[in-house]
Order: sequence, then C-alpha cells, then structure tokens
Amino acid sequence: MEVNPPKQEHLLALKVMRLTKPTLFTNIPVTCEEKDLPGELFTQLMRDDPSTVNGAEILMLGEMLTLPQNFGNIFLGETFSSYISVHNDSSQGVKDISVKADLQTSSQRLNLSASSAAVAELKPDCCIDDVIHHEVKEIGTHILVCAVSYTTQNGEKMYFRKFFKFQVLKPLDVKTKFYNAETDEVFLEAQIQNITNSPMFMEKVSLEPSITYNVAELNSVSQAGESISTFGSRAYLQPMDTRQYLYCLKPKKEFAEKAGIIKGVTVIGKLDIVWKTNLGERGRLQTSQLQRMAPGYGDVRLSLEAIPDTVNLEEPFHITCKITNCSERTMDLVLEMCNTNSIHWCGISGRQLGKLRPSSSLCLALTLLSSVQGLQSVSGLRLTDTFLKRTYEYDDIAQVCVVSSS
Repeated sequence: MEVNPPKQEHLLALKVMRLTKPTLFTNIPVTCEEKDLPGELFTQLMRDDPSTVNGAEILMLGEMLTLPQNFGNIFLGETFSSYISVHNDSSQGVKDISVKADLQTSSQRLNLSASSAAVAELKPDCCIDDVIHHEVKEIGTHILVCAVSYTTQNGEKMYFRKFFKFQVLKPLDVKTKFYNAETDEVFLEAQIQNITNSPMFMEKVSLEPSITYNVAELNSVSQAGESISTFGSRAYLQPMDTRQYLYCLKPKKEFAEKAGIIKGVTVIGKLDIVWKTNLGERGRLQTSQLQRMAPGYGDVRLSLEAIPDTVNLEEPFHITCKITNCSERTMDLVLEMCNTNSIHWCGISGRQLGKLRPSSSLCLALTLLSSVQGLQSVSGLRLTDTFLKRTYEYDDIAQVCVVSSS
C-alpha cells in the first residue's frame, strides 16, 4: 500500500517497482455442449487465443508470461529487489540530485542505496535509475522510504519523499524434537511445513552442528551404491504439506569423555534451509541455535558399551558397563550384583572398584546367564559410595533375547 504526503509541485517524478520473476499467464476456459446455441464458437475462440496451449485449450494452462502488477507477497528469507527511477518531467534542468532509499523495519532502519554521491545535473527527459537488493530477515511490516532532493536553476532546494508499505510473511513453520540415546547420541527430528500458497522446491535442508558434535543425516538410503532421498526424486513441498527430517549427532572424540556429565542446556546447532519457488526465486532461512536440556543422570551414571542382542539359554554371556562420576566429589565405589528370577550374575559381588574422581569413568566387563527364555531385562546392579554410605540401584539396564541352544 502506498502512502504519500500532500502533493507538491516538483520538477522530478519518482517511480518505484518491485523486481520479481514473471508468472505464467492462465486463462479461464469457457466451454459449452455442441448442441448448445453457441456451438463451436467458444471452442474456436480458445483455439485462436495465443495464450492457450495447442491441444489443451480447455485447461488452465498457458505459455505466456505476465509481469507483476503489485508488490505481491514477500516472504522471510527471500531477497527483496526494487527498481527506483527519478525522471525529469520538466523543461528545465536541475542540479545536485540525491536519491536515498531506506528500509524501515520494526527494529531497525537500513540504507539500501548503492551510492550516496549526488548527481551533478539532470537534463529534461532524462532519468536516474537504481536497483536495490535486501535479504529479508524480519517478519512484519516493512516501509520502503525513498527520498529525493535537488536544486532548481533558481537555486531553490527541493525535497520530497514517498513511502511504500508491505508485509513480510512467514514461509515455513519449523518444529524440532530431541531424542536422547543411552550412547550419548542425540537424534533431532525437524518438521518443516510449507505455509505459503504455492509449492516449494526444497533445495537443501541441513544441520550445522555446534563444535561439540558431528552430524549424520538420516534422510537418504543407499541403493546400488547410490544415495537416494527418502522423499523420492521430486523434492517438492506442496502448500500446507509437512516433511520430517532426521539427524543423528554424536559427540566429537575430544568431548566424548565429558558427554556423560554435560548438565543443563546445551547447544546442538542450527538448521539451514534453502528453497526455490515458481520460476526459481530463491529463499533461505537459518534457525537460531537449537538447544536441548541434557538428561539428568544423578551422581553416578551407568551405561552399556557392549551387549549381545541374542544369547543362548543357560550359557554365560558378557557385557561391558561404563560407570561415570557425574558429581563434583570423589567416590569410593563398591559393586554388588543381585540375581533376579531370570538373570544370574557370574563373579564376586561386593568387590571394591576403587576411587573415582569427578568427571572420570571406568569400564567393567561382567558375565551373566539367563535361566528363562524370551526377552529378559538385565537388572540387579548396585553401586555403593562408601564415603556417604549411599547406594545407587540400576534395574532394567537393557534387554536381551534368550533362545534355546538346541
């Protein structure tokens, strides 16, 4: 919407036009039955219409392009481009012409003019042209302020402005979910919905991890040595459709030892989304840093480093446990192993594990067997800190499938 101040008699005229890609022209077909009064008249008119496609006149298809008639919709992440022209409509020349273009947002005012130098002279029927570009990074109301100042032949200084108001809309709705694995891996699910009125070509959706993690994308499958997207060969996202992208983040080697004692809010990374609309208009969005609340493990964390999926009935099998001191004090730990109805531990219960400093870990190789077939839970480990006389119980650590050896 254009809002102009009271008109003044100026020698110069200002014109502003948004630069966008053209759109395909579509006509509205008008048809009737052959036995109706018009007969073949409507059909013949559509065949003669240069905007229709031969053989598909009754479809809303076209081969011609039309230029935009208004500012149209501007979405967050797109590049706003505008053509500014100052024309001398009078019969006399003017001097010291200055054209300035500012973009006013809800939080800041940006200067978009390519050059701030004044033009020495502008003769009659001549013009000054400029093209401005700006990557839109805020939603809401934007006002393009174009100001022109010049000096007449009589030495009188003249000045006027024009305001062009437009709205920046949100193109995508992004929702994220975090899933914490026992192996310190973090799975990120990103749901991306197209909330515009036109389809989008999703060129790239990637996760830029923080310095703590390495990322692996889980949005493709390998077939015959080639990586194929799980969304198929056509990466189009129709209006109001949603896609789910999955990523796996693993702590880097230098941070892996500290991964088990990370507490509070941790930074994961940010999503980088690139898309194209209609005739190749490109948009790009980067989310803010994604954060997740690290799970609480208490003073002592017990995790499994290795365990078989399937074991034989009444035959010993081995597991590897990792114990991490998540507290800020040194612990003197004792390990006790308690048998259950189906799980029986092999070894000495009540053995000393020694002192474990804060943020330190130790690995234990344990042996056990199952006396019952089926899916059995590994339970019955107890850790006691002799300094505070505090016992930590660990049940349902993992599950194994027990089958008959025969």
